Amino acid sequence: MNHRRSVALAVLALVTISTAAQAHGWHAGTASSFAAGFLHPLTGIDHLLAMLAVGLWSASAAPRPWLAPLIFAALLIAGALAAGGGIVPAPVLQGTEWAIAASVIVLGILVAWRIRLATPAVALVVGTFAFFHGAAHGLELGTAAAPLCGLAAATALLHGAGIALGIALRGRHQRLATLLGAAIAFAGIGLGAGLLAALA
Repeated sequence: MNHRRSVALAVLALVTISTAAQAHGWHAGTASSFAAGFLHPLTGIDHLLAMLAVGLWSASAAPRPWLAPLIFAALLIAGALAAGGGIVPAPVLQGTEWAIAASVIVLGILVAWRIRLATPAVALVVGTFAFFHGAAHGLELGTAAAPLCGLAAATALLHGAGIALGIALRGRHQRLATLLGAAIAFAGIGLGAGLLAALA
């Protein structure tokens, strides 16, 4: 019962927080320290939820536990370098926030339903979403090595936390993992609703 109450509170918190999430500013950042890069994904609910979801899903349904986190980290840094270096076209950048919201929804669904994907599908889905997350970070952090190393470290930490949580919820606590996945998906819907509201 305590587990159920905890998850119910987590669901409420995720949905509430997501509606207050701020959009990223489209400007080149001046942060150049490891700490700045490390804190970047920890202070954005969209990035935090997506990275935790990748870990949760990896622990329950991914072909190999390390595959999705590795792909996500690699494409995250690639996206950051591409956007920070001015390589990503403006029309693509304009859709970044929408892609990030979609990633939270889709990854939450993967966790909730424990959907298994073939390796090429994992690379396509996780890699695409990671690139957009990286682009958002790159626009604000730039391409300096120190903040990107911090970003990679925080990403690995969040993936690891998600995997550990997913392992802990295996077996008789699997329903809690399902509820967490659903909460993440609903939080993503809240992010999308916030973007729609900003357009109104």
